[in-house]
Amino acid sequence: MLTENMPAGAAESARKRLITAAEDLDDNQVAGLVLDLAAEVGVTSFWEQVCLPLLGALRGHSAAEIAVEHALSEGVRVGLDVFRREPTRPLPVEGVLLAGAEHETHCLGLHALAAALREHGRGCLHLGSALPWSALASAVARVRPRVVVVWSQTPVTGRAYRLVRLRRDVPDVRLLAAGPGWIEPFPPGPAAPRRLTTLAEATAACLEGGAPAQRLR
Repeated sequence: MLTENMPAGAAESARKRLITAAEDLDDNQVAGLVLDLAAEVGVTSFWEQVCLPLLGALRGHSAAEIAVEHALSEGVRVGLDVFRREPTRPLPVEGVLLAGAEHETHCLGLHALAAALREHGRGCLHLGSALPWSALASAVARVRPRVVVVWSQTPVTGRAYRLVRLRRDVPDVRLLAAGPGWIEPFPPGPAAPRRLTTLAEATAACLEGGAPAQRLR
């Protein structure tokens, strides 16, 4: 598997194939291409060089463009979720928990992170988008993860004070703020939640200090 950046020509070709499938509103073909590309070049290279530029170029100025954007997003989500998934594999103790911030419905980045972790042989508990803060706190208390990653796409959902409050409630858990929505400053100090800006950075942060997967007791 390639670990370095994709050549510019290869990345451009991959983007053209994906957008052609999305313009045909064929999310299954998009998902299949995602699986092939992630296996060929790695999840991080695919996400950062192929997926992000495509998603950023879709502005949704018309009904047709909105439909294409939805076909692309759904196909990418399905492809990432299927990539190296083992449904019967037990969750690790003291592992990684992923969740979208309350009211945040756009969480493709979390699906990419989950796929990248599986690529490195690490599972995670992915609770999806728009998880209420109270439900997140309850899940953390129940699962006892080592790392919690909260995704925010927009400043409307990236409320720093909510993450700081959660940090006080779970002092033994590493809290990571992922996505572009966290623009409010966190209070200084070693206990402040860490802000992540790239998939490579997020993957490394989740793997940092991790122990081999164990069965839930």
